[in-house]
Amino acid sequence: MSDIPKGYLKKKGNTIPFGYEESNIKGYFKPIPNQLKVLKKYIKDINNQIYSLRQASLLIEQETGRKLSHVALKNYIDKGVSLAKRRKKVLKDKEKELKKEKLKLKEKEKTLKKEQAVIQKVSDSTDSNVLTEDEIESTTESIQETIKNSKVIFHANEGPQTDFLAAGEKDVLYGGAAGGGKSYAMLVDPLRYAHKKAHRALILRRSMPELREMIDKSRELYPQAFPGAKFREVEKLWNFPSGAKIEFGFLERDADVYRYQGQAYSWIGFDEITHLPTEFSWNYLASRLRTTDPEIKTYLRCTANPGGVGSHWVKKRYIEANEYNKSFLGNDGLTRKFIPAKLADNPYLSEDGVYEQMLKSLPPTQRQQLLEGNWDVAEGAAFTEFDPNIHVITPFALPVHWERVKGIDYGYASESCCLWGILDINDNTLIIYRELYQKGLTGVELASIITDMETEDPFSVSGVLDTAAWANTGTTGPTVGESLVRAGHKLRRADKNRIQGKIQIHEYLKVKENGRPRLQIFNTCPNLIRELQSIPLSKTNPEDVDTHASDHAYDALRYMIMSRPRMESPLERIRGLKREMFKPSDSTFGY
Repeated sequence: MSDIPKGYLKKKGNTIPFGYEESNIKGYFKPIPNQLKVLKKYIKDINNQIYSLRQASLLIEQETGRKLSHVALKNYIDKGVSLAKRRKKVLKDKEKELKKEKLKLKEKEKTLKKEQAVIQKVSDSTDSNVLTEDEIESTTESIQETIKNSKVIFHANEGPQTDFLAAGEKDVLYGGAAGGGKSYAMLVDPLRYAHKKAHRALILRRSMPELREMIDKSRELYPQAFPGAKFREVEKLWNFPSGAKIEFGFLERDADVYRYQGQAYSWIGFDEITHLPTEFSWNYLASRLRTTDPEIKTYLRCTANPGGVGSHWVKKRYIEANEYNKSFLGNDGLTRKFIPAKLADNPYLSEDGVYEQMLKSLPPTQRQQLLEGNWDVAEGAAFTEFDPNIHVITPFALPVHWERVKGIDYGYASESCCLWGILDINDNTLIIYRELYQKGLTGVELASIITDMETEDPFSVSGVLDTAAWANTGTTGPTVGESLVRAGHKLRRADKNRIQGKIQIHEYLKVKENGRPRLQIFNTCPNLIRELQSIPLSKTNPEDVDTHASDHAYDALRYMIMSRPRMESPLERIRGLKREMFKPSDSTFGY
């Protein structure tokens, strides 16, 4: 048995399980690592309620080329749970015995590593002289005395600033209230490898004037921390004695990222990242993150205040994804953390109270963003009348006889959004009761998922679809709209009048005499709620929203409302059913 390679599965029948294939060892199946990896990933997503069994089954088949039914997938999950329970029971006693010893050993190792790192920094003249309070306290009294007698170039403020500089996660946002010491932290953090020749860092702002402020601050800091460091004005580049480089750049538009095509950086930081309208640039720059030195770890770092055109995607990526100050794994595989900043974290600005008074004098929205670090308010929001306390409600059982409708905004590279609405027969209030919000879906996949999500509805839900989804782009095969219709969905082209659509949403948000608005949303529709809270007005056309912001759920709602949803009488519904039974469906619209 010892000759059997690791991972091989003993045969219990002739059926080859998913993730395995026939092997040259009699009585055993050979593992297929890629299939098993994909299976494990989607089982995790199912357990986290990201995908249903049917959705995951389709996605597994697409990624591996091997079919796995949703029933078989459920069996895998059930077996895995049982096996995990048995293993857990066996290991529990052993873990208890080892836990205390491991904790003691870990604490000793941690203390030793801290002390060794500080000793190295103090003794190595080529290393950065930036030390945190925690690092200093971890050393012996004699070393602490030596440090105190040395010239301190930068002293990190206790709290978030120190946490940011000490963070080991790949991708970290340091943000919140204004004046929290974010810009200086952004300048200091790339110095962690300034003694390494292969280290190359990139510090970014949205515009050149903003970048100039960062460069001026670096002139104060870098030559003192590393005597001999030279700044080349034309290239906006610092050269350090070790050969390391820190470059400054700006991104006024998404296309500017191609300036860095073919470049490699071990550290990339963006000061005030909410100034980027979309996450495209940030995701592209992440692909430039690499190094040839195995001793250098790669990092993404950014700072931000709430508000700005990109606040929506920054909030979704860092803040809504997990608890504050807690490390988590993003969907892209990067370890991530959000470290909140407050004015009180910076004693140099908070002591005399002058800066705080200035922030208190700002308009309400800006005051909440910059003083309180509130991410739930949006500067220049298009729908200031939207109030979660009024427009967001707890789900309830929906009567079968109420009229239902859906609106769909399609995207492949960006998110597709489908919203389901129902009309309250009592006062004709439109209630959004379900949402689908997902990117990377083909027309066939979107149709399948919508079908699965409508299994609880008493009858087929008619709706409207983005006109772009009907367009033939020159490729062969059906359009997205045709794929949906072929799957049995009754859809017609949406009315895309942007100005009238926005006006209609304003009308629906108004509170009626009975104290209830014409539009209410189940709290299970987070993306629509987020967009109505944060989507800003267009800077070029105040009658429209900013199309660079996240607007997929907004567009789906706009299409739905512009379809003039209304309650049908029982007679109309009967007539409609008769037409379905005896008249062929329209090839374009589906009905």
